[in-house]
Amino acid sequence: MNRTFDLVKTAYEISQLTPSDEPQVALAGRSNVGKSSLINCLAGRKGLAKVSSTPGKTQSVNFFRITPGNYTLVDLPGYGYARRSQAERAKWGKLIEHFLTANPGLKAVSVLLDVRVTPQQSDLELVGWLRHAGIPILPVLTKCDKVNQREAAARQREWRDLLGGAATPICFSSVTRQGHDALWAALDARAGAVAAEPTPRIG
Repeated sequence: MNRTFDLVKTAYEISQLTPSDEPQVALAGRSNVGKSSLINCLAGRKGLAKVSSTPGKTQSVNFFRITPGNYTLVDLPGYGYARRSQAERAKWGKLIEHFLTANPGLKAVSVLLDVRVTPQQSDLELVGWLRHAGIPILPVLTKCDKVNQREAAARQREWRDLLGGAATPICFSSVTRQGHDALWAALDARAGAVAAEPTPRIG
């Protein structure tokens, strides 16, 4: 299925975030997790989201209208990048928290996790916060082309257990397009665009 991405809104301040009842799925992850590359891969457009060697490039909340499906994919600023000033990180944190807590249309948050590293404190804090708030989590392991199948499967099981068995992360690579179709199916399902979400396999 061919999909179109339309950037419909960019918010830098809390005042620019307006509550919406329309279905939305957010993408969240640490600053160097490969979120922009994932977005470009999903869209089939290299320049849709800016890819930089400097983590923390995304400083705004970006809203992409997905057609068909008629929902919004929301790109949240990356977190956990220490080289940004404390004031900047505090501002982004407030922006993200406001979006997550004052948005009735939010159906799920896709948490992007680097398959090469053990669970990081910032990731665990976000996952814990989302679970406490009752917001469904769609976990995705990025950069899966960088590890072998056994390593990827081990990381999948580790995160599945940390999530209480509620979800098995999808393995994704923006280089090989591994997990491309599975992630689209999961995003559509979370947004209510299709009837059911396929269960990703381990390995």
